[in-house]
Amino acid sequence: MTHLTSPEELAAALEATGYLPDEGLATAAYLALAMHRPLFLEGEAGVGKTALAHALAEVTGRPIYRLQCYEGLEASQALYDWDFGRQLLHLRAAEAAHAADNPDALEASLYDRRFLLARPLLQALEDSPSVLLIDEIDRADDEFEAFLLEVLSDFTISIPELGTVRAETPPLVILTSNRTREVHDALKRRCLYHWLQHPDFDREVAILRRRLPEVTEQLAREVARATARLRTLDLLKPPGIAEAMDWAAALHTLGARELDPDTAARTLGAVLKYREDTERVQQQVRGVLFGA
Repeated sequence: MTHLTSPEELAAALEATGYLPDEGLATAAYLALAMHRPLFLEGEAGVGKTALAHALAEVTGRPIYRLQCYEGLEASQALYDWDFGRQLLHLRAAEAAHAADNPDALEASLYDRRFLLARPLLQALEDSPSVLLIDEIDRADDEFEAFLLEVLSDFTISIPELGTVRAETPPLVILTSNRTREVHDALKRRCLYHWLQHPDFDREVAILRRRLPEVTEQLAREVARATARLRTLDLLKPPGIAEAMDWAAALHTLGARELDPDTAARTLGAVLKYREDTERVQQQVRGVLFGA
C-alpha cells in the first residue's frame, strides 16, 4: 500500500489514476485516511463522488466493497445472511450419514462460517484494510441510517452464532449523497464532510483530456463550455462530469473535432437524460449553447 504523507501527495497519486481532485477534496480525503474517519461526500449526481472511492482504492491498493443504498434496505442485506440452501443440503447429508444422533453438534455445524453469506459491511471489516463505499445514503430509510451509525462508531459486527467481527484496521469509509433528502446530523457528525461542486472550466477540460485523450483539445473545451451553460438552465437533471465525458466520447465517435449546433442537437441524448430537458434544449440549441 502506498504511504501518503500529505494532501499534495494524495492529490498527485489520484491524478495518476485519472482522477483530478481540487485542493479541498484532496485534503478531506487525506484526513479521512490519516484519522480513520468516514468521509461524507455530498453534491449533485455526476460530480465524481463514487469515482473518488474507486480512485482511493486504486491509490491505496485496498479492495473496495460497495453498498448501494435504496428505500427499504435492511441491515441483513448490508451485513450478512445465512445460505439456507447450503444449510439444508448439509442437514440432509448429515441425516443420510446418521449424524443427526447428536442434535447439538448438528445444529452447531449448520452455523459454520462456510454457510455465511457476507454482505458489503462484513466483507469490508473482514478484508482489512479496505475501502467501503456506501453509495447514495440519502436513498435509505431513517432506520438503516441509525443502524449504520452504530456500525461506524466502532467498526464491529456481532454475529450471535459466531461471535464478534472487528476490523484490524478501520476501513476507509466513503459515504455519498445526492441530497434527495437531508441526512441526520448524528451521522454527519461521525464523518468528515465535503461538498463536491461541478469542476470549473479549466479542470473540466483537463478531466476530459485525461480521461479521453483521443478527443481534440478544441472539442474538449467546447464540450466543457456547453455543459457549463446547460448547468445554468433550470433542467430536471443538470449534466455532471460523467455526462460531459459521454457527450465528448459520442461526438468523437461521430468524427467531430469541434462542437457545432447541428451535431450538438443530434447528440443531446448523451448529456441530457430526461425527455423534457432534451426537447427544451433542442428547440433553442443555438441560443442556449452557442449564444447565437
